Amino acid sequence: MTIHVVQPGETLNAIALQYGVTAERIIIENELPNPENLVVGQSIGIRVPDVVHTVVTGDTLFSIAETYDVSPNQILRNNPSVAADEFLTPGEELVITYADDEELDSILVNGYAYPFIDRTVLRKTLPYLTFLSLFTYGFTSTGELIPIDDEELIGIAQEFGVKPVMMLAPMTEAGEFNSQIAHDMFVNTEGQAQLIENIVTTMEAKGYVGLDIDFEFILPEDKQNFLNFITAVKNRLSPLGLLTLVALAPKTSGEMTGLLYEAHDYPTIGAVADYVLLMTYEWGYLYGPPMATSPLNNVRRVLEYGVSVIDPNKIWMGIPNYAYDWPLPFVRNETVAEAITNQEAIVRAAQFGVTIQFDELAQAPFYNYTTPEGVEHVVWFDDVRSMNAKFRLIPELGIRGAGVWQIMNFFPGLWLAADSIFTLEKLQ
Repeated sequence: MTIHVVQPGETLNAIALQYGVTAERIIIENELPNPENLVVGQSIGIRVPDVVHTVVTGDTLFSIAETYDVSPNQILRNNPSVAADEFLTPGEELVITYADDEELDSILVNGYAYPFIDRTVLRKTLPYLTFLSLFTYGFTSTGELIPIDDEELIGIAQEFGVKPVMMLAPMTEAGEFNSQIAHDMFVNTEGQAQLIENIVTTMEAKGYVGLDIDFEFILPEDKQNFLNFITAVKNRLSPLGLLTLVALAPKTSGEMTGLLYEAHDYPTIGAVADYVLLMTYEWGYLYGPPMATSPLNNVRRVLEYGVSVIDPNKIWMGIPNYAYDWPLPFVRNETVAEAITNQEAIVRAAQFGVTIQFDELAQAPFYNYTTPEGVEHVVWFDDVRSMNAKFRLIPELGIRGAGVWQIMNFFPGLWLAADSIFTLEKLQ
């Protein structure tokens, strides 16, 4: 894949001519929301098709895959609209292979979703995933599970060869992490044992292949209790062939203090869990000062610490799939950003006729605009260029894969980068 950054005066047709592809192909692959109004500084992924198949009456996804000796998922990754439409149209052109894919490595990819995810978005995304983690089961101190409506999503995931993962988190009814919920379970020995049995029963009944333990803001005094719980889960699941995954706060050393960090001990948890997700995002966040959500320099520091104390083959890098728009000036404890999609960030840039800038240290795009009411805003987001930079940390540091928080919106730039660099694994 080549990444083209739009220059002043360029049109989509001129860009397409430069790379020997059609404008329609660029629009489809990038899902361009502004083909007639490109933004200076906008990054566009250019992939050159190698083998293309024109659908004829009677073709099926499986027959086409068999003809070209490729997997159906490869065709779906190269043509996401097919997964969304669930049918083929005679005359439709499908890209079978691209000429310039690198395939540097083979990686695992986990996507996180809420049960209310749009089913079209889900179907377009599943061809890229190894695992689908469904957010989230809660629990009580006596070991009762608080379930979610997950059966339809599990079924759809399995249609695409994606393994469903059950998530567990100590959360309130309002959806907020609560350290007391976790603590009460940790100290209730009988309740904890019952919780683990209920987890196993649910996983086996529904076809889950692993448990993702997402315990954030754990009390520092519960550090050992948290490790004991992870160990008990692993000891119960492993003989059944089930995985234990743990989400960890983004630490750069073992000495970091604070509610988010202290109970997340990288070496000890990493030694027990099958996989760990390092949550390398949320430097820029709703209530914080404007900055990139996952600046590459900060992501690198977390991953470098991670691989120094955890087996790299157990580590997944966290990938954000959202953007923020802050009104200015930023006032701490007063200013709240607006969460938007990365595609919406492009729409706003086109709407206000701005130039997109790129922070070389953070490897992230941003821009400023002013509303008709005179309020200045700054938007930090991700695009194909920033995603390409993040993904290239995986082979550089030798880690196992990535976890995308979250897949509620389809982000073409993310999947263009991932699919052009890696072989995205499916497990048997």
